[in-house]
Amino acid sequence: MLGPVILAASRSDRMRRLVSAAPVTKQVVDRFIAGEGVDDVVPVIRELTGQGLELTMDVVGEDITNPAQAAAARDAYLELVDRLKPLELGTRAEMSVKLSMFGQALDGGHELALANVRPVVEAAAEIGTTVTLDAEDHTTLDSMFAIHEELRKDFPQTGCVIQAYLFRTEADARRLAANGSRVRLVKGAYKEPGSVAYLDKHEIDRAYVRILGTLMEGEGYPMIGSHDPRLIAIGQELAHRAGRKLDEYEFQMLYGIRTEEHLRLAAEGHRMRVYTAYGTDWYGYFMRRLAEKPANLRFFARSMLTKG
Repeated sequence: MLGPVILAASRSDRMRRLVSAAPVTKQVVDRFIAGEGVDDVVPVIRELTGQGLELTMDVVGEDITNPAQAAAARDAYLELVDRLKPLELGTRAEMSVKLSMFGQALDGGHELALANVRPVVEAAAEIGTTVTLDAEDHTTLDSMFAIHEELRKDFPQTGCVIQAYLFRTEADARRLAANGSRVRLVKGAYKEPGSVAYLDKHEIDRAYVRILGTLMEGEGYPMIGSHDPRLIAIGQELAHRAGRKLDEYEFQMLYGIRTEEHLRLAAEGHRMRVYTAYGTDWYGYFMRRLAEKPANLRFFARSMLTKG
């Protein structure tokens, strides 16, 4: 199985050095990471929104080991908000955050992560946009959902992510659909045991469709996070059956993957949001994208050859 091998490599300092030093690496990373700093990413934001696309911005980072690093992650997002403000894009450019970057795994991490993410959510609201809380491994989810619920008391537009491969997610989806949340549904990217997650691809796909049906029939705003053409078509059909208008749900895909499909969906009138990552600590993000579905190796290779 390639996934666990790639995930192990993502945590290896030796592999990080080898991969980072390889001549081909920069060419590949430049296709899928929008830049190292906010100055690099602003032109990308202008270009993509000019094409009718929307964005969710992720400042990548790994291995937060102390509160100072968590505060630095918070400040990086606040800097991003400052740079988004004059662009006046509103919700066309939102942000995605991993609570682990805000200190969730540290001692007292739940309270620390909430204290660090709240100023980012407040700043986003001030410029007319919002934040989505990314899902991480299953041990972090109760904390993430509790923080999500707390933030929504003052900022009801705050979104969250659920993962189809987890057994718990169908119940999570029913709860979130009933209270009107913005919910991104993905298959799942972390190595989870069979005691908490489906391990078979077909079971994951079936769960994805069931959960998406729940979201479409509910009172919230579904965000379809997938590159799978079949699931995209099913999402369109489920939205139609639920009587949803084109602005009552959206598709989300990763920057640099299936870019022609991004533009096709936008041209058809769909809301198409591009998950756009940037930052100097790109290695862990890059390796997780390969690990979550080893077929992504083919996506990356094909994109290198076709430039789109």
